[in-house]
Amino acid sequence: MAITAKLVKDLREKTGAGMMDCKKALQETDGDMDKAIEFLREKGMAKAAKKADRIAAEGLAHIELNENTAVLLEVNCETDFVTKNEQFKELLSELGKHIAKQKPETVEEALSQELHGDGEIVEKYINATVGKIGEKISLRRFSLMEKTDNDAFGAYLHMGGAIGVLTLLEGTTDEELAKDIAMHTAAVSPRYVSRDDVPEQEVNSEREVLKTQALNEGKPEHIVEKMVEGRLSKFFEEICLLEQNFVKDPDQKVKKYVSDKGASVKTFTRYAVGEGMEKREENFAEEVKNQMKK
Repeated sequence: MAITAKLVKDLREKTGAGMMDCKKALQETDGDMDKAIEFLREKGMAKAAKKADRIAAEGLAHIELNENTAVLLEVNCETDFVTKNEQFKELLSELGKHIAKQKPETVEEALSQELHGDGEIVEKYINATVGKIGEKISLRRFSLMEKTDNDAFGAYLHMGGAIGVLTLLEGTTDEELAKDIAMHTAAVSPRYVSRDDVPEQEVNSEREVLKTQALNEGKPEHIVEKMVEGRLSKFFEEICLLEQNFVKDPDQKVKKYVSDKGASVKTFTRYAVGEGMEKREENFAEEVKNQMKK
């Protein structure tokens, strides 16, 4: 039976075992899901399976710079306490160096690559750290950027990595300027570089909302369109980096501040650790009760 990527993914979700281990288990059992699960249990994967069900929405963002390549990545764990662990910090550094050098296109590809060329797979390296620390740890996402010798990366980690921002400025090698834009991005959280980057569907949807609001306010139809365009400009100021008032100099837009220095913003990536993920709900009273029952 052909072992498809979907089969491997399904087995991984069911067991929490490593991707390569899941693939091997399916090969050994001719694609039989139940037998593959049993195979993994017999090989000692039950512990990993238990950890896979835990919520890992804490963690840190990390930035690795390697000449003209930069990577911003997010690694999650279960508790904030683990982010202070030296082994966890070493894991971040190793993953950053690996991704910056090997330039995988996806997390799955990164996990399946050799870490140091000695046969050890990235995913196994992460699992080994899980065994040492005792918490679920996962590489959630990463963003790679490439520049020329005439450009600059801006790297900024807020609160040690609770928020990570990587910017790329063209036409300048001023890293401090690029970092200033990264810090602004961390603070204001734009979603796009410019209004040209905003999808037409999103603009049209916002335009309709603003139009309905204006009509509900009882405004005459002949001035509604002008009102909508004015309010739409405010919308762009909220979500577009270049349209925003620069945090360090609120009297200037980011676009003017950067262009006055002969530069332009090519792109940025902003990660807030755990955004969009289910958070653990701590109930210490319940936890103590459960401990007393044991």
